[in-house]
Amino acid sequence: MYHVDDIDPDALFPKGATTHGRSTRAPATGTKGMVASAHPYASRAGFDVLRDGGNAMDAAVAVASTLNIAEPYMSGVGGIGIALVYIAKENRTRVLNFSGHAPNAAQPDMYDHLNAETGPISPLVPGNVSGWMTMHDTYGLLPLTRVMRDAIQYADEGVALTPFNASMIEENLVRIDRFESSQKAVVVERTGLSAGSVFRLPQLAESLTAIAEGGQKEFYEGALGDRIQAGLEAAGGIISREELAAYRAYWQEPLSTDYRGFEVRVAPPNSSGFQILETLNILNNFDELPYGSSDSLHRLVEAVYIAADDRAKYAGDPAQVEIPLDRLLSAEYAADRAAEISMLETSGPPAERWDRSRVDHAPVGIKPEYASGLTTHFATADSEGNVVTITQTLGGAFGSAVVAGDTGIFMNNMCKWFDIDPGSDSPNLIGPGKQQDFCIAPAQIFYGAGDKKIKMSISTPGSWGILHTTAQMMYAHIDAGMNVQEAIEAPRFRHYDSGMLLLENRFPRHMREDLARRGHRVHVAPDWHNAVGGGQGIQFTEHGTMLGGADPRRDGVAMGY
Repeated sequence: MYHVDDIDPDALFPKGATTHGRSTRAPATGTKGMVASAHPYASRAGFDVLRDGGNAMDAAVAVASTLNIAEPYMSGVGGIGIALVYIAKENRTRVLNFSGHAPNAAQPDMYDHLNAETGPISPLVPGNVSGWMTMHDTYGLLPLTRVMRDAIQYADEGVALTPFNASMIEENLVRIDRFESSQKAVVVERTGLSAGSVFRLPQLAESLTAIAEGGQKEFYEGALGDRIQAGLEAAGGIISREELAAYRAYWQEPLSTDYRGFEVRVAPPNSSGFQILETLNILNNFDELPYGSSDSLHRLVEAVYIAADDRAKYAGDPAQVEIPLDRLLSAEYAADRAAEISMLETSGPPAERWDRSRVDHAPVGIKPEYASGLTTHFATADSEGNVVTITQTLGGAFGSAVVAGDTGIFMNNMCKWFDIDPGSDSPNLIGPGKQQDFCIAPAQIFYGAGDKKIKMSISTPGSWGILHTTAQMMYAHIDAGMNVQEAIEAPRFRHYDSGMLLLENRFPRHMREDLARRGHRVHVAPDWHNAVGGGQGIQFTEHGTMLGGADPRRDGVAMGY
């Protein structure tokens, strides 16, 4: 008879479950540069720009533009975003806001839940090109034609699809094919689509070439801008030629807070990054939050609930609504809210948005996981210590599903993130030229003492879940001592308007059951689920080196040298 002894995994693997510690893969390593993005084509484009003498800002534009082809459903030329740009020689983080705004003709009574989701009146004025070009014009080293070379080549010659790519595109062909301009822009097998299939955007290649040669002036004011606006108008769009020509990204100062002796920086409103800071402020009131403890997880979930409720109540266009940031981000307020957390029962998840009756649904014929909250995040760093942290989006998959004329440019559908009830007093009610409560929230962590050197760039896509996930990754790194790859891979949760608390199955059963006993409406997701985001990050070690982390929940790849 054979006998098998049970082995204590903690004894056998004192540093974690795998040879990489608490992650399935090792972090990328580098001494001179690092790129972490959601797709290998994009990471390689940024990596090659760094190796060719470009800086982090050049690499960021290379990554951003290449993602338009490598992940065409997530972000692109017709989208919007926000960047944190850390300039090493100034030891300073600047926020670059290119989140667009509602068309000047936009009125609440024009919209319903269908046309705010899909079609020609759903886009905001696009900001991505202005953001990329402003960053490059201010800090870039290499010519735009070099920086955008790979994006142009991939759009023209095509990319080989990953399984995730193929599933996303196949699922959304029903939306794309509703619009003749969109159908003509996409060159892909419409039968037998699978991993390894080739995807091309030849019209977009021409538009990217025009941008590389003429910069943002060409996109907003030039011949390309004329074609974009004319194409939208012909489809029934409401973005005027004048407001497209006038759009420019703008610089802001970051918001920050102290968490466990580290400084966390995020973008100010209209970004909702202050929810992350409020969450961390509440957690600061608990001396210890041991990782793997049900009590710690409950406190983390409740802190997210509280901060999310405050964001939903107050967030909107800061030019039009008053957001009481001084109170929401004060230590006194955080202490009061922390004291309200019961260890016996949950307060229950709040709504994700001000309009508590509004629950987003996938377009007809499309599964929810292939439809909404489709955003991308990436980070770049160079040998000088400059770091760029960007989140950008089209809104839903392929945005509005409308390509502007013959430009190959899919326009965003970010109007769906406004409230649209004409009788509402929501701070996020759509209106002429208005910015929205923008869930995108890139973040950076700094050492709190001395010269406050950068410690980490970290964030994620994932709609309103961005604000939950980023706080969780920071907790995993700072409280649990995980490196960037481990922190990204750690199991995560997300709450929804429906009242559901989604937990990945890798949370131990006893922790899930413990939360349920406290009244949480627990729903168990698969081990790895993209509903909780697709984080990317760069960690800066005490050795003067870099670690790159990329999320296996998507096609994430980090590359360093």
